[in-house]
Amino acid sequence: MKSSNSAKTTSTPSLDRRAFLCRSAVALAAAPLLVRDAESASTPRKIKVGVIGCGSVSRMYFPNLAACPHVELVSACDKIPGRAKRAAEKFRLPNHYPGIEPMLAGAPFDLLVNLTDMQEHERLNRQAIEAGKHVWSEKPIANSLAAGQGLLALSRQKGLRLWGAPTVVQSPQFAFMARTLAAGTLGRVASAHASYGHLGPDWAEFFYTQGGGSLPDLGVYNLTFLTGLLGPARSVAAMTSIVTPRRTIQGKGEMTVTEEDNAMVLLDHGQGVMSHIECGFNYFNPEDHAYTGQDHHTLIVTGRKGVMKLAGYDWGPHAVDLSTAQEPKFKRHADAKHNYVWECGASLCAECLATGKEPLFTPEHALHVVEIITAARDSQLSGRHVPLKSTFRWPVVSR
Repeated sequence: MKSSNSAKTTSTPSLDRRAFLCRSAVALAAAPLLVRDAESASTPRKIKVGVIGCGSVSRMYFPNLAACPHVELVSACDKIPGRAKRAAEKFRLPNHYPGIEPMLAGAPFDLLVNLTDMQEHERLNRQAIEAGKHVWSEKPIANSLAAGQGLLALSRQKGLRLWGAPTVVQSPQFAFMARTLAAGTLGRVASAHASYGHLGPDWAEFFYTQGGGSLPDLGVYNLTFLTGLLGPARSVAAMTSIVTPRRTIQGKGEMTVTEEDNAMVLLDHGQGVMSHIECGFNYFNPEDHAYTGQDHHTLIVTGRKGVMKLAGYDWGPHAVDLSTAQEPKFKRHADAKHNYVWECGASLCAECLATGKEPLFTPEHALHVVEIITAARDSQLSGRHVPLKSTFRWPVVSR
């Protein structure tokens, strides 16, 4: 009688030496493919980046880009060839060029990072888009709303992306303030105020000539932060002036200032909410303005039930102090160590192109601020409130 738990036996076909070697060869050939698949799954996709403008701002951008896992630095470009060469050598870029034309015709890349003079951004951004490149531009994207909207339309027509500085809405302090407002902690919001200034750069003329000025260089940060918090502005009233009509520039001597070095801008955000920013190249500061550790409040939002104050610059914040009717004593928030730096924009764009993760800043927001700046200058000339046409997706930060 057979056991009920006896195993059923099957015969295994014999494997001769030739078949064994053949199967082994197939397995060995497949092994590198499996390794490569595993490596590709763990290795971030890299976006090839070309940087144009190797002056002072690039000293912050290059290290940030070099540290980004989604960036492959391909080219450096500058109208002063020696600067591009030095940047390429320092950060081990294989290519450097003396102008945008040879750069666009040279080694292929995906994303142009534009760090040139403010007046050159619009022209260079257009050339890059026409050549099929994505663009991250330092502020401003363009010299007018119409020109900027034209660039954005062109980029979308070509299936490309366009972004512009500043990146202040990316900070954890901005997120805390936005969520505090959304939660109604301050009650009915009435107003906000922001201030940013220093004594003005002395290394380049473009800050003080047509297309420059304190508004696109300094005020742009406060305007971006406040519209990000309170929503798009509906109209602008402003006064601008020139406090220091002559400036001395390193290596060039004296020059005449033609753009504002002092500005006060009032914004109507609707529903009774107003904000005000002041900026200028005549503001004394006992600390170097680049020192982000200073604890003074640079931006304040006030409501009927509370007030919150940003400690540090909006481009280099480190905390938010909050007082409410329920807890009148100021309490510090959003003061944990964080990775936000103002020069992160290009790296976040590369991450977006590589992974699909969208940054909080948008080209529409950047262009809204461009319109505010041009409207502020129009208001100074006309003495009137200037209505605005542009808008952007808001709120920037969800609850």
